[in-house]
Amino acid sequence: MSTRQPLSDGKSLHHRVEGPVTAPPLLLGPSLGTSTALWDKVAPELSVTHRVVRWDLPGHGDSPAGLIGPGATVADLAALVLALADSLGLDRFSYAGVSLGGAVGLHLAVHHPERIERLAVICSSAHFNGSRPWEERAALVRAEGLAGLAEGANSRWFTPGFTVPELVEDHRTADPDAYAACCDALAAFDIRERLPEIGAPTLLVAGRDDPATPPAHLREIADAVPGAALVEIPGASHLAPAQCPEAVLTALRAHFDGGAKRGMEVRRQVLGDTHVDRAQARQSEFTARFQDFISRYAWGEIWTDPTLARRERSMITLTALVAHGHYDELAMHIRAARRNGLTPEEIGAVLLQTAVYCGVPAANSAFAVAQRVLAEEDEAAG
Repeated sequence: MSTRQPLSDGKSLHHRVEGPVTAPPLLLGPSLGTSTALWDKVAPELSVTHRVVRWDLPGHGDSPAGLIGPGATVADLAALVLALADSLGLDRFSYAGVSLGGAVGLHLAVHHPERIERLAVICSSAHFNGSRPWEERAALVRAEGLAGLAEGANSRWFTPGFTVPELVEDHRTADPDAYAACCDALAAFDIRERLPEIGAPTLLVAGRDDPATPPAHLREIADAVPGAALVEIPGASHLAPAQCPEAVLTALRAHFDGGAKRGMEVRRQVLGDTHVDRAQARQSEFTARFQDFISRYAWGEIWTDPTLARRERSMITLTALVAHGHYDELAMHIRAARRNGLTPEEIGAVLLQTAVYCGVPAANSAFAVAQRVLAEEDEAAG
């Protein structure tokens, strides 16, 4: 589900929310001159597994221009992002940002580490080639507006022959004063000395053909942030999520979606290596997404939730399988229940309970399955 928020009341950033309310939150930050549209080809896919929140820079898209003024800093923008997160009840979140949006992410990871779960910095830098170019651009925009500068957007943002007209229009229609204030923020930004302090798992994504923040800028961050990873995307220029969305999506999924990995660990602990190895061996291109779905959601989110103990989850699962007559699955989960600490007597008590609420015939079949499985276990143990 996607929710486009109404225009801001003048005190907060405009934002767009997508994905399940209960999913892990992921904030997406834009590049200078763009809007939430920068993420149009990536955010919907990320929202399958995350509560995605895209936001507009002041004076861009639908965010009010008056949120920042001359002499603004990246810290000011980061404070607006934190205020947005607070308004949504997000104490801790993952974050991905492009260019200026990436600089905001670096600032948050250094100055507010308790808020950042995981970080991705895309086509950005720990510094933006000194203050002078940005001071000159700010002065130009304040004097002449954005029409002329927007004419060169394609060459700064994309490789020759590629464009996204909606983003170029975003550039043209941004508020000049707010745009210039964002230039002031870029002019003053240099966080290189603080990079080793970043503790959040960090991914750097570089566009190989990016003239604004070349791969060397991302490599500099990757070399300084402990444990950081670097991905370089061929054929991508500065706005990689718009030009190469599939490549960016693949990198972000691998970085942010820890559910499948955690789920596979829990799946093996509950069902056993033999069963999982057999399931993996039978996996085909046709069933691969379903196997990933099981690992990510059933095992990576539900079975890892500490609200219920695993033995309690086993009891619930046995009951549900009996109720629906899934006796092949029941055999597998009787073995799982034994791994989760249930005794044969407790399993029998659960099945007896199903006789009352699921029907005697269903319980009769379930007892037959359980007797066979427990006998096989006794034989193997003997």
